[in-house]
Amino acid sequence: MINSLFDNLSFYKWWKNLDKVILSLIILFFFIGLFFSLVSTSLIASNKLDTNSYFFFFKHLIFVLLGLIIIFIFSFLEIKILYKISIYFFFLTLILLTLVPIIGIEVKGSKRWIDLLFLPRIQPIEFFKPFYIIMLALIISNKNLPYLLGKFIFSLLLTLFVISLLIIQPDLGQTLLVALSWITLIFVSGINLIFLTTISIIIIMSLLYVTFYVSKFEYIKNRLMSFFNSETGTHNFQSDKAIDSITSGGFFGKGIGEGTLKNMVPEAHTDYIISVISEEFGVIAIMLILLIFLTFIYSIFKKVENETDDTARLILIGSGTLILLQAMIHIGVNIRLFPTTGMTLPFLSYGGSSIISISIFSGIILNLTKRKV
Repeated sequence: MINSLFDNLSFYKWWKNLDKVILSLIILFFFIGLFFSLVSTSLIASNKLDTNSYFFFFKHLIFVLLGLIIIFIFSFLEIKILYKISIYFFFLTLILLTLVPIIGIEVKGSKRWIDLLFLPRIQPIEFFKPFYIIMLALIISNKNLPYLLGKFIFSLLLTLFVISLLIIQPDLGQTLLVALSWITLIFVSGINLIFLTTISIIIIMSLLYVTFYVSKFEYIKNRLMSFFNSETGTHNFQSDKAIDSITSGGFFGKGIGEGTLKNMVPEAHTDYIISVISEEFGVIAIMLILLIFLTFIYSIFKKVENETDDTARLILIGSGTLILLQAMIHIGVNIRLFPTTGMTLPFLSYGGSSIISISIFSGIILNLTKRKV
């Protein structure tokens, strides 16, 4: 009788059916991010903000607490309600993304942020990504649309529109994430491989043409040229310092607070957090973080095997792929495998927009991986 009473309580049912492994990994990620923000970057970031030593850490903590609330809300919703509100949020965030070129704030040659009265300095693409994945999944899994004209063409046009907005900013890293996410979802949906490859090559060639032959995007061209030839400019400074810090940290690191990268690179606590961690805690810390990421992604994809709903399958695949790609691009930039992209590390990097974005992703993933009853 007592069990029957508890079964009727929504919160108890939510907790009972939740995937505890995935939830534990999410909380572990946030804890690791808070720990490194406290011991490795708080002092220097707070000095830049000209405030007390722990202002940066407390701000990070507030974002994480807000993120946990967001995770609870999105994981608690009924799936039909989740899809419905996601469509509304998709169009809202798409409008914000469209406003960036018009009212956006330019920082270091890029216009990626906007200021709202109630949300100062937000990056719309971060809020947009989770709902973009859901919208793609809803389009591709819609059985009322003809595959080629309805699903493929419509999703392609939508993706090209988003890519064009990102190119204008310009934001090479997020452009790659959006394009690769679309390619992944279209591929797993069963499209002809030759057709998909042809379209992908056309998109890539178009991006390369815009990058190298349109003067507005000289900024991206210089970064790419500097990446392939370090003697062409100064755009490798941050990447060079990052790889030097990883090398100097060795296997076990220099120790807490002994790193120098955070004093040299302006965005060390966001774009180069993995190098800061490696310098002070060693390559072994990076290996452990990578292991946790791989375990997290494996746990998501393992759930896909038993998922019968096409929409949920596509959302889980798209979300897991995007998170993994973002982590790989961030680490690749830090070890000079990729050009500088300004990509944060999911869960760990400081930044309100980034933390809220990954929290929405986490809530959606927890919702769709709940045990079916």
